[in-house]
Amino acid sequence: MVFEGQTWTYQQLDEAANRVANSLRQLGIQKGDRVALFLPNVPAFIWSYLGILKMGGIAVSVSAMLKSDEVQFILRDCEAKVAVAAPELASQIVKDDLAYLQYLLIAWDEELSLPSREEGVLVLADLMAEASGEAKAIEMARDDRAAILYTSGTTGFPKGATLSHGNVMSNLYSLLHCYGIKPEDRLLLFLPLFHCFGQNAVLNPALAAGATVVLVRRFKPEEVLETIQKERITMFFGVPTVYIKLLKLNLNEQQLQWIRYYFSAAASLPPAIASQWEKRYHHNIYEGYGLTETAPCASYNHGLKYQPGSVGMPIDNVEMKVVDAEGNEPPPGEYGEIIVRGPNVMLGYWNRPEETQKILHDGWLHTGDIGYVDEDGYFYIVDRAKDMINMSGFNVYPAEVERVLYQHPAVAEAAVYGMPHPEQGEQVVARICLRNGWEISSADLQAFCQECLANYKVPQVIKFVESLPKNPTGKILKRVLRELETS
Repeated sequence: MVFEGQTWTYQQLDEAANRVANSLRQLGIQKGDRVALFLPNVPAFIWSYLGILKMGGIAVSVSAMLKSDEVQFILRDCEAKVAVAAPELASQIVKDDLAYLQYLLIAWDEELSLPSREEGVLVLADLMAEASGEAKAIEMARDDRAAILYTSGTTGFPKGATLSHGNVMSNLYSLLHCYGIKPEDRLLLFLPLFHCFGQNAVLNPALAAGATVVLVRRFKPEEVLETIQKERITMFFGVPTVYIKLLKLNLNEQQLQWIRYYFSAAASLPPAIASQWEKRYHHNIYEGYGLTETAPCASYNHGLKYQPGSVGMPIDNVEMKVVDAEGNEPPPGEYGEIIVRGPNVMLGYWNRPEETQKILHDGWLHTGDIGYVDEDGYFYIVDRAKDMINMSGFNVYPAEVERVLYQHPAVAEAAVYGMPHPEQGEQVVARICLRNGWEISSADLQAFCQECLANYKVPQVIKFVESLPKNPTGKILKRVLRELETS
């Protein structure tokens, strides 16, 4: 692993993970206990994640972009006993309000000052220094829980997609096969480790291959391009907005000379962008499709025959099909819902049996995504889960944003939906009906949302209207709102 001028061998990484595993055991953490990771892309995330799995714990990833209310909900929902947090994020965790949280471990970066110390707040590095660097991984069964990654819920509250060790391992080996990673490869990882894409589709396959992971805190074009040259990056993973931004920079081939493989996921890659990239840099951008609930990859385009515009075919041991409302498979080319079955499909949503039953039937995961399959067996996505907004690869569910907007006394009605954006894929738009006698600016409502929502969820456009279109039952017709935007 390489990070900001520092390097770690596999032996050193293993020792760090062992020290985390032993530290957690000394704190009384046992198999099946939840340990939350509230960290950006720093080495402590990697060795903490590996240490948690090694001692049989369940690693709960918490987005470093979330605000206090969002973080508290997740920690309370999964009943985390330990949270590992960066110093700059630790203030978002109010330990006294969390009945199950016993310890807050600060992953201290010496460039940052430590937050005020209180009972149950410890420094991770201090615990690791006192722990043994030797540890054996506990024996785990295929269906034992390994990780919980939270996705936004249609009810406005996040749901914890629970992945087993079998889920993680099946995806890992399938992606090793798809990507063709070799030990001599050097993978650039700027995708968030708290996201299933960065964690399960980049980090874990890279480690399994014995390749080098060059970790970067976030995507900043100038820094990324410098890192590509300095570290001789051979494999590049991003979301479509990353490729759009790089195309705008008019890079020459020399700036990307070491890269032999490009991959895109988390949102549909516009065919025009893929075509521009191939013409300019003479490389395909390979694509994958999936969800957090599929750990995350379900299909791949494609090692044998790359098909522009497609998300490819199911990965190893995975089945996919398109079904109509009655559950029947329509002829090739006709639209339906994409469903997935295989060892990659999650165990279910943490403590959400009813919501799990809505999406999992007879082993088939109903994605809510609309698509079709062609006569050669290639799958295509034509629409996503109803109402979900895909903002730069991050999922935003309108109900969650609406729930916050309705907390403001000026708001009588709110409708949140996505509209196309040339760089972000989609932007978050809100139409608001104000209560009688109230006046408020868009900026003030955005500031209100920012207090309790991650920035990417805050509406970028707010429009004040007299009324919202509804059906006979009173449900707001967001389809009509989208049509109004384009009319």
